[in-house]
Amino acid sequence: MSATVLDGKAIAAEIRAELKTAVSALINQGVTPGLGVILVGEDPASVSYVTAKERACAEIGIYSDDNRIPGTATQDDLLALIGKLNGAAEIDGILLQLPLPDHLDESAALLAIDPGKDVDGLHPVNAGNLLTGRDAFFPCTPHGVVQMLTRSGVAIEGADIVVVGRSDLVGKPLANLLIRKAPGGNATVTVCHSRSRDIARHTRAADIVVVAAGQRDLVTADMIREGAVVIDVGVNRIPDESRKSGFRLVGDVDFDAIKEKASMITPVPGGVGPMTITMLLYNTVESARRRAARG
Repeated sequence: MSATVLDGKAIAAEIRAELKTAVSALINQGVTPGLGVILVGEDPASVSYVTAKERACAEIGIYSDDNRIPGTATQDDLLALIGKLNGAAEIDGILLQLPLPDHLDESAALLAIDPGKDVDGLHPVNAGNLLTGRDAFFPCTPHGVVQMLTRSGVAIEGADIVVVGRSDLVGKPLANLLIRKAPGGNATVTVCHSRSRDIARHTRAADIVVVAAGQRDLVTADMIREGAVVIDVGVNRIPDESRKSGFRLVGDVDFDAIKEKASMITPVPGGVGPMTITMLLYNTVESARRRAARG
């Protein structure tokens, strides 16, 4: 058996087409969704990510307010900019590109963002609302994983799911999404991490395994049961002299071996990655919908 390789680019394109229609409807109501983007410094990876996000906004009609400040900016400079975007009526979401330069307090900056504009879903208010089943912006990567599963016809309700990794960005919020009493939830979830005694014992029993630990080849074929669905969130750089960049990207699972055993699997790159930016757009459009409803 060879697994179906889930195409994150195709699924993301499907969602973006839906969002483009929604944006057109909002514009007809006099509301243009707006995303305020903050980039501190000139880290090449961050510049690339921000450029991709701004391009994605333009593709579906979202207004992008680009704010790039020098890496020498102070905490007060950053907080003042966040405050300005919090108060801007035309801005529905705020994207603070991470990581920040070492001299800046990342936690304080995230806390300063209005939870109603926290389209990354990282503010404690949104995290708490997710945990307690209230209305919230879901973190983009976990939400993208759930969308990928549901749109691929994978049954989540009642499934035994193992999440490998307990980060605030992916592992924890994903587990909370999957156990929600709501569509895309109602699963039985086990979270494994660096202190788990026998990860393989849990993953072998799972219908769905999601790996988000940031460790190459952490999950191997002997750790997966026949027919399981495997979602690889990891992104690791490894040397590759055949590439112009000198490296290539791989995930956290042994893709080549596991694809001969699983029923479905995501590649790296081209799997979960495209979904993350798409769900940022989704949250921005949802915030604009709320603005339109308020009149």
